[in-house]
Amino acid sequence: MSAPVHPGRVETLLAQAQSGSSVAAPDVLLLAQHAATSELLSAARAVRARGKGTVVSYSRKVFIPLTTLCRDYCGYCTFRKDPGEPGAHFMTPEEVLALAEAGRAAGCKEALFSLGDQPEAVFPEARDFLRRQGYARTLDYLAAMCELVLERTGLLPHANPGLMPVEDLERLKESNASVGIMLENVSPRLLRNGQAHWRAPDKVPALRLRTMEEAGRLQIPFTTGLLIGIGETMEERIESLAAIRALHERYGHIQEVIVQNFRAKPGTRMAGHADAEMDDMLRTLAIARLMLPADMNLQAPPNLSYSAFPRLLEAGMNDWGGISPVTLDFINPEAAWPQIAALARATRTAGLEFRERLAIYPEFIGKPGFVHPRMTGRIDCWRDAGGYARVGEIANAGNTANPACVHTC
Repeated sequence: MSAPVHPGRVETLLAQAQSGSSVAAPDVLLLAQHAATSELLSAARAVRARGKGTVVSYSRKVFIPLTTLCRDYCGYCTFRKDPGEPGAHFMTPEEVLALAEAGRAAGCKEALFSLGDQPEAVFPEARDFLRRQGYARTLDYLAAMCELVLERTGLLPHANPGLMPVEDLERLKESNASVGIMLENVSPRLLRNGQAHWRAPDKVPALRLRTMEEAGRLQIPFTTGLLIGIGETMEERIESLAAIRALHERYGHIQEVIVQNFRAKPGTRMAGHADAEMDDMLRTLAIARLMLPADMNLQAPPNLSYSAFPRLLEAGMNDWGGISPVTLDFINPEAAWPQIAALARATRTAGLEFRERLAIYPEFIGKPGFVHPRMTGRIDCWRDAGGYARVGEIANAGNTANPACVHTC
């Protein structure tokens, strides 16, 4: 049972957070335990208005599942496969390019690469495929496929491959608008036998934080976030947000934080685990908005809230994430993305402005050092004067003066 709270303490902390003053983790926990949901959400919306204005964005993307082979066995995942299982696959360059071209034809501007972590470390089938393609590691193959998509279609890659050493991050910066890894949670307790990250060596929090820190040193626009409802406590969520905040305060590279709610999937170890409830999702989103810098981009995936997704706007989020008109959410194939028109309607009904962004947020495009020189012209192909996606145009329409657009965009 939590300790009694002095009358007015909750109101004081909410006012402190709304004013822009940093709130320490113990005080955030107090808010999480004692503030009424309506008060939390109202404060979060006030912070969003101060830090982000009225724009709620999304990215039109094509989802490229480079390989479903993975050496991790997370308790909730249906994406990963062992060789020989239905759906186990490594995409060939031809398949990657065909999917990217379909995305471009549908108006996508982002190519999101998702893949299992280091399958070649445990599966000879993965090593054989990579060898036939001329590579030793999945990360080498990923970098080559990002470059292929960038050069042949002009789509802006965003790679989300898991743990990465500094050399791979350096290479990905040359062909990616941004890079990401979900922290999920900093609690090592979740690695214990039977917990969500049992038998998942790449989910060790310290290793994921190291990848995030290396990306910060390299000035890579970076996406990370929390997965809630996998057995963690609210205190552990707040510790995770504090770790993200500390890295961003040091390097300024976290372009967005995702709060993603767990959904149980048949055939997994956690198939009988309860889904994260909407109230829990809203409160955690609000806590994230109050705890992170006011200008941080805060994302919540709408497809995981099904028809209730408009309620996510109540909690201060300002981004719907990547939405694909071409491909499934291969990580959550049971949860279809809402149509972009439905997202637009919900956003405008809430009195907010709906804008399409790129795989890199507008504020990072002009941030010194955060865009590789090779990527500058590629990003310029797609952006408008404010750094959002140019509306209703193929990338090089009206932009033929940019040499980078002539044959790639």
